[in-house]
Amino acid sequence: MRGTWAGAVELDVDLDRPAGDRTAVRALAYPALVGEPRPGDRVTLTVSALVRGLGTGGYAMVVALPDRLPADPPAGPGHVVKARYTPLQPMVLGVDEQESPWHAQLRDADDVDGLVVVAADLHSALPAVLAGLRARAAEAGGPAPRVAYVMTDGGALPLAFSRSVSALREAGWLTATITAGQAFGGDLESVGVHTALLAARIVLGADVAVVTQGPGNLGTGTRWGFSGVAAGEALNAAAVLGGRPVAALRVSQADPRVRHRGVSHHSLTAYGRVALRPADVVVPDLPGEFWQGVRDQARTLCEPAGVHRLVRVPVTGLRAALEDVPVRLSTMGRGLDEDEAAFLASAAAGAHAAALALDAAPPAG
Repeated sequence: MRGTWAGAVELDVDLDRPAGDRTAVRALAYPALVGEPRPGDRVTLTVSALVRGLGTGGYAMVVALPDRLPADPPAGPGHVVKARYTPLQPMVLGVDEQESPWHAQLRDADDVDGLVVVAADLHSALPAVLAGLRARAAEAGGPAPRVAYVMTDGGALPLAFSRSVSALREAGWLTATITAGQAFGGDLESVGVHTALLAARIVLGADVAVVTQGPGNLGTGTRWGFSGVAAGEALNAAAVLGGRPVAALRVSQADPRVRHRGVSHHSLTAYGRVALRPADVVVPDLPGEFWQGVRDQARTLCEPAGVHRLVRVPVTGLRAALEDVPVRLSTMGRGLDEDEAAFLASAAAGAHAAALALDAAPPAG
């Protein structure tokens, strides 16, 4: 056993080779799906993503413990199936389904009553958004807003894959989690983002919801072929439901790919083409040619050419807040020192979200 965190067990697995050679690989098991692995167990693995070098973490995945299958789950409420029609599909209780204790509250719900909703492209933005949010709340002298994390299904489907979410929950930085669409394993399960946002406000009493895909990001190097388009759809959902949408830009000063330098083409497409309702597009208020270029790119999304509002956010104290995050900051394999801009952009969005939640938003401009 290498280690455990909420809902997941990391293993060292010896692979049997025809010639008798043995090779060890890192593997990940979800006990809720396959049972609790023990030293000496035989395991069935899928290794295709590992062989191709794809995915976050470089894991083989445990499919089964063939000599010791898990017990059948106890009968209980819930008929929402996630990861549908795959061999390990779990059945969960949807927050709004008929057997849910919150069904009556959510049946006709249509408004999130000003819930601040931060949408971001990458899962790695989550801890940085929270760092900025907590720093601004502390600066204002108030408690940190209650934050719900809504994980969409563009990346990892099991919430348990994210060590960051586990650590952020343990640190008290997240009030609760909601898994939307085909994603599963949150404190609450939802059919989609709209229901997730309604549940965040009505069931959890959240002040802020952060919406990102799970770890991992699918992209084909084309204008539309990337899973982060869902960030634009999340802003639409927030606006339609009466929330206050905030767009966290994907920014990089170190990505070797030109299409992701400055403001990533993912943000330009998701917020410029997919998001059709006004949102606050946040940029750090910093000097220098790089940040001026970021602001110029962001302005193409904002009035009068686009539909959004440009908000420049001071970053005083945000670097220190990022250094105090209870998880390892990493985006596309780069840490805070390698790509500070990526994390400052997300932290600025969090800082603006805190200002909105505390009714002390800085002026747009």
